[in-house]
Amino acid sequence: MTPFNVRELKSTDTEALLAFEVVNREWFESHIDGRDPGFYSPEGVGEHIDSYLSDFAKGVWHPFVIEDASKTIVGRANLKDIDAAKGSAEVGYRVAQSACGQGLATLALNHLIQQARIRWQLTQLVAYVYPENVGSRKVLERCGFSPEEFAADEQAGAERRFVLSIAAAQSAR
Repeated sequence: MTPFNVRELKSTDTEALLAFEVVNREWFESHIDGRDPGFYSPEGVGEHIDSYLSDFAKGVWHPFVIEDASKTIVGRANLKDIDAAKGSAEVGYRVAQSACGQGLATLALNHLIQQARIRWQLTQLVAYVYPENVGSRKVLERCGFSPEEFAADEQAGAERRFVLSIAAAQSAR
């Protein structure tokens, strides 16, 4: 298996991140809501990175990229809406279509869980996934997330919420 590296997003990632997002745009938009068209430019991605790094400095966001052996970005993963008082955050990740099936989403999610526990001392993570995104649901379940009960008033096709108790996940390992 090709070696991969998960690392924090850097301000110098604009060109590489833009390439990753443009190449995979159609693929991503087939699974999640699309980004604003203005995002897909050096300025748009640069502003995006600046915003993420600003939120990282504030302690409410922790952005990562996944690189292959040639240092090409093949995925992203984030802890977002970090709430230290509640001990919780939301996770998000996306993997290039060309890199699917290599365990990168699981690698990224395990990295997020580790960072949430060690760096941020969080006790709960949540994720939202559309029902038709079977791959992401499987990754979440593989990493210990459980789906919350589907509420009777929820609309069909609405995102489902998955939850992980980090303390419980650690004691189960």
